[in-house]
Amino acid sequence: MTGVAVCSGSVSSIKSLWETRIKKTKQDLQKQQEQRAGVGRVRHNWEDRIILAKLKEKVVTEEGRVILRIEKEEWKTLPRALVHFPQLMEWQLHRVGLQTIPRFISSFENLLVLDLSRNAITEIPKEIGKLTRLRELLVSYNRVQSVPEELGCCENLEKLELAMNRDLDELPSEIGNLKKLCHLDLSMNQFTEIPESVVSLPALEWLDMGGNRLQSLPHDIHRMEKLHTMWLQRNELEFLPDNICYMRSLDTLVLSNNKLHDIPSMMEDMNNLRFVNFRDNPLTYEVELPAAPKKSEDEEEDDREMFGRDFMRVYCQEARKRVNAMLNMHRVNPPESNYTSELNVILEAVAESAPSL
Repeated sequence: MTGVAVCSGSVSSIKSLWETRIKKTKQDLQKQQEQRAGVGRVRHNWEDRIILAKLKEKVVTEEGRVILRIEKEEWKTLPRALVHFPQLMEWQLHRVGLQTIPRFISSFENLLVLDLSRNAITEIPKEIGKLTRLRELLVSYNRVQSVPEELGCCENLEKLELAMNRDLDELPSEIGNLKKLCHLDLSMNQFTEIPESVVSLPALEWLDMGGNRLQSLPHDIHRMEKLHTMWLQRNELEFLPDNICYMRSLDTLVLSNNKLHDIPSMMEDMNNLRFVNFRDNPLTYEVELPAAPKKSEDEEEDDREMFGRDFMRVYCQEARKRVNAMLNMHRVNPPESNYTSELNVILEAVAESAPSL
């Protein structure tokens, strides 16, 4: 019995010893982990301090605006430490290789200008809709493929530039909610039509859709009542809608390098047009402008700007003259619309006079 008691006591002692050792080992491991975490926190704090110090060097104040300005440096992502600068009113980050707009962008409620041109951004986050004071969003020369519908919540946006994003071919209907948007650049993308949301913008004054794949213009384009400048060069337009003649605010219209065959005759009466360009289009008629008297260099520069308008008027007159001549030849009373309709009458007259086969 005594031997059994001794064995039981020995087992209990060994068990207690192992439990003590295991407990101490766990405590040592926990202590090491805490030490490593402490070192990590210290290192992280130092890294944050270094980043903050670096960012502070990029913050300037101009004309009362606090601006973050970074150019030609490597910043593929922006650190969250940036939220320590909630007073920022402008971001100007050019050629820094930025790939994403951080979702914490919504923290910058005072932001008025977000200029991220010439980077590698592929997406505009939906958090952009939180920036209700934003006036300018410039994301040209990036890789943006789509625009979030939340952008329509930026009720104070006045200027939007999305040029040269290559794969961009549509806009959400919510863009039509931007009642203050007056400047829109969608050039050098893949649009095949002017989005309805753009046509419905009530304050739009300046539109660039050059270098897209536009095949036609909306028939209700005259709804863009405040538009004064429209760039449509290097597209695939074959005709212009007659209602373009009712765009009373339009004073600059660029249509070079398209596939236009004719000019609506009523455009001759667009006295509001200061500059128009029809160069490099396969127009039906060839016309020559009358020689102008010799003028000073300044006046010659003005003439070069006016060349397109003078050409447009002479073209319309020449086209009407030829149509009327053909109508008279076939003894058809010309309608009072435009010469496009007149041409249809001529074709009908020719068809009636042709001998039956």
